Amino acid sequence: MTETPIAYHAGHYYHAAAFDAAVRYWVKQLHAQPFNRYALYTDDAYPFAVLLFALFHAGKEVWITGNNHAGTAEQLTQHQCQLIGDWQGHAAFDYHLDSTDNANLSALNPHNTRLVIFTSGSTGQAKPIEKRLIQLKRECATLEAQWGKQLGDAEVLATVSHQHIYGLLFRVLWPLSAGRCFHSQIAMNPEMLVNTIHKPACWIASPAQLKRLDADSPWQAISDMCAVFSSGGALPETAKQQIFNQSNQQVIEVYGSSETGGIAWRQHDTAWHTFDGIVLSCVDNNWQLQSPYLDVIFTLDDNLSLQTDGRFILHGRKDRIVKIEEKRLSLSELERRLMESPWIADAFTLTITNNRDRVGAVIVLTEAGVEQLTSIGRNAFIKQLRAQLHNWFDAVVLPKKWLIVNSMLLTTQGKINQSLLKVLLDTDTQKLPIVQSVSVTDNSVELTLKVPEELIYFPDHFAEYPVLAGVVQIAWAEHFGKAFFTINQPFALLEALKFVKVIQPNAALTLTLSWNDTTHKLHFNFSSDAGTHSSGRLVYATQP
Repeated sequence: MTETPIAYHAGHYYHAAAFDAAVRYWVKQLHAQPFNRYALYTDDAYPFAVLLFALFHAGKEVWITGNNHAGTAEQLTQHQCQLIGDWQGHAAFDYHLDSTDNANLSALNPHNTRLVIFTSGSTGQAKPIEKRLIQLKRECATLEAQWGKQLGDAEVLATVSHQHIYGLLFRVLWPLSAGRCFHSQIAMNPEMLVNTIHKPACWIASPAQLKRLDADSPWQAISDMCAVFSSGGALPETAKQQIFNQSNQQVIEVYGSSETGGIAWRQHDTAWHTFDGIVLSCVDNNWQLQSPYLDVIFTLDDNLSLQTDGRFILHGRKDRIVKIEEKRLSLSELERRLMESPWIADAFTLTITNNRDRVGAVIVLTEAGVEQLTSIGRNAFIKQLRAQLHNWFDAVVLPKKWLIVNSMLLTTQGKINQSLLKVLLDTDTQKLPIVQSVSVTDNSVELTLKVPEELIYFPDHFAEYPVLAGVVQIAWAEHFGKAFFTINQPFALLEALKFVKVIQPNAALTLTLSWNDTTHKLHFNFSSDAGTHSSGRLVYATQP
């Protein structure tokens, strides 16, 4: 009988002997280093697994973070972490995956081996969440008991990162513990995912990714999968129904968090089944969780109601209740009402706090919504949306800022990128344009902008005939380039710079940005119905 490979990485399969040898190599290297705490980030899951277990066997404390950005690295070094793996601005890392080291390894003590998830949580402020290996081991055993027979020898493919607790468990630790092969490279879309299928497979996905499936998605390959998992938020009923209609797949949704681990699951239903060993109880109107993956009783931030059969219904997060002008508002309900409109395919709302609290709405339009927007214009379209919302909400809590996007803007973890959305919605109109819509593809972004007449640059350039200075246009291009792409330094020089037509107050512009990660060049183009206003390339030095 042929041994089942552990992982498929860089074009070929790796088996247990190669995995063990690479781990032994790194244990020897790590023992020679005086540091105790390491922040681990890798682009691919197999080298991540090698280093993770090497760090465990070397007795090191491992911190896992959702991204490898310079700011995150700075935070981690403040926590006395040594960086290991693929970090921005660092030289390419050699993982020595083909090592033949045969040193002995002692068994891990799962009660003493620790892992720290460094995540933003619900507040947006990064915080360390400690896990012991025994807790993760118990959770993997629960998952295998629940779905192991269904998966069989399926290979595990994913469109979510292993740097988050969901991906860590479902695409690395659970497959390793069950002897199931996982694919190392993350797939950026379902088309890329299905092109890597070699045998029966399952898909580890997020709601944001599953909502993007359309008529052109590879439905037959999705239909052939033995399971599709989703976690990180609720999957809308319309998306679930579309997937079922097109592929006969009933998505398995998993409810939990970095703090709690998995709590419950559901499949083609509104109610959730708790995993074995999970106990929920209501104390003083707060739901408390007892879990075999936790050492303490945990108070949930969610509202829920128990059903007579022991299942429960989720009613949204308590911390999504906000006050606007002393009026209580459920952002979850606001989003739900927005998505009841035939014009809205997806919606996210957030509060913007400066002089006073306001609500911002980010919306993805249906085909009918695009037709309506084109027919009546943006101002009238938003006025109609506000009128619909006024059936349920006071005018004072209705969104004051609106952003139309072609798809919801996500982090590398597949979660809504709230920090980016705040940057786009909460602009200083004395220095920046108003962003009205955003359309994103892999390496380019198109923004529709309105130029505020209150810009501080107009009186000086010029009082009687105000125009937007070229240096300001370049600054705007760089500002939005850094918001959307991984650019962590000022540009070094300009290429092919052209100023063709002046830009005046209240102008409606389209800013197109494209980033070339190989040449480190950001191309920008400001245009309008009158044609191109300016264009050029910002050239950035190659990171050392």
